[in-house]
Amino acid sequence: MKLRLATLLLVSALNTPAADRPNIIFLFSDDHALQAISAYGGRFKDIAPTPNIDRLAREGAIFERSYCANSICGPSRASVLTGKHSHINGYIDNTNREFDGSQPTFPKYLQKAGYQTAVIGKWHLVSKPTGFDHWEILPGQGSYVNPDFIQMDGSTKRFEGHVSDIITDKSIDWLKNRRDKDKPFVLMSQHKAPHRSWMPAPRHYKLFDGMDLPEPETLFDDYANRSDALKKQKMSIANDFQWAHDMLLPGKPVDPRFETQLKNGESMRMTPQQKAEFDAAYGPENEQFIADLAAGMDYETLTRWKYQRYIRNYLRCVRAVDEGIGRLLDYLDESGLVENTIVIYASDQGFYLGEHGWYDKRWMFEESFTMPFLIRWPGVVKAGIRSKALIQNIDYAPTFLEVAGVPVPDDIQGRSLLPVLKNDGIAPADWRKALYYFYSGEPTHRVAAHDGVSTGRHKLFYLPDTREWQLFDLEKDPQEMRSIHDDPASAGLLEEMKTLYREMRAHYKVP
Repeated sequence: MKLRLATLLLVSALNTPAADRPNIIFLFSDDHALQAISAYGGRFKDIAPTPNIDRLAREGAIFERSYCANSICGPSRASVLTGKHSHINGYIDNTNREFDGSQPTFPKYLQKAGYQTAVIGKWHLVSKPTGFDHWEILPGQGSYVNPDFIQMDGSTKRFEGHVSDIITDKSIDWLKNRRDKDKPFVLMSQHKAPHRSWMPAPRHYKLFDGMDLPEPETLFDDYANRSDALKKQKMSIANDFQWAHDMLLPGKPVDPRFETQLKNGESMRMTPQQKAEFDAAYGPENEQFIADLAAGMDYETLTRWKYQRYIRNYLRCVRAVDEGIGRLLDYLDESGLVENTIVIYASDQGFYLGEHGWYDKRWMFEESFTMPFLIRWPGVVKAGIRSKALIQNIDYAPTFLEVAGVPVPDDIQGRSLLPVLKNDGIAPADWRKALYYFYSGEPTHRVAAHDGVSTGRHKLFYLPDTREWQLFDLEKDPQEMRSIHDDPASAGLLEEMKTLYREMRAHYKVP
């Protein structure tokens, strides 16, 4: 009976005119932290160069409690495609594995329902895309400068320019010239930026020059009152930045307080003219820094310099992504597609912008556990909504299916966001009250394996290697500076959260 109903719904979707089914543009970046989007507030609210992403917030909805299921690039993308947690879709981490493209994904379901599907830009799932009528993807992490793109015939082509601009160009070209205008479409336009190693577009080399950008209060976190595992990570601004790869400094390191093994691969891809422009922009500041370093620079001063170099380049990369989004939004206006096109902006996870002294992600702390989610849907989602509903990236696939009139399979673990979107961002009474998170502990950056649950107010996670619990009250301690798992006053809360943890693991069939 259930199979028959699903078949009837699919036939109904196929017979629905294209004009009555909304198009979907899914704009996806890599490692874009909430605090680097002005609309989300935070310490960069007056600095973050995101006027076009902010436009989506004004014209649609912004979700303030949006989270990933596994804070690392490949697994997050797998969860988006499948609507399932990592242990179900098989993509647990980025180590020696590839995404099983034979499994069901939302693009495949939409294809069957008559949608044209395309993915352009960063893929980062090793295997070739399946379920797409058109794809053109970066190999692996891809490059910022003169990037290569893998074509559908297996060949690789190089394109001169900055990767954010080229992804935008290719996305708009597909919309203009390559799609079937008689079909509804879903376009996944996926940016590399602002992923490490933060090479800006040349026009942004001098953006923020002369400005001291605000530091997080926890830049010099000593990791007291929490697990010792926090001290063992290798994603520290103070100790783990690469001289050339991360800091864009020339030649060989002249100070042991820098990591040294990775070169500036982006500068090696530049044409002579591009290299001259880069050297002219960064050379004077680099020379001054090296002279100051030789004259003697203490740990705190050096850490602050590293932070400023990092955060300026990070935000410069964000700027190019935002400009590309603006160009795409303008095209929707000009082409008349705007009224029947859903536009979503998200990122595969958050990122540490110096909080706890870190860059990168992985930990279940808020800065990398959270991920942006903004949606504009003319005629359905009211402008200016700020939703506090708990959502996760496993919810995207069922949302896209319901939008297209496609039945959501029972094995999808996420929930469609339509009940929230159609209720002015307010979660219905039966909406989830907590989220489950998992990180495998892959060797990169030495972040310990852990999994946990969050209600939005309280968070509990477990570290199996050391058999430790960590418990945080996010209302009283929003920066997560003290675990209260061993506080006698929190004993009852700890047991409640442990029960929730066990229930959610059972619900999601965690082995």
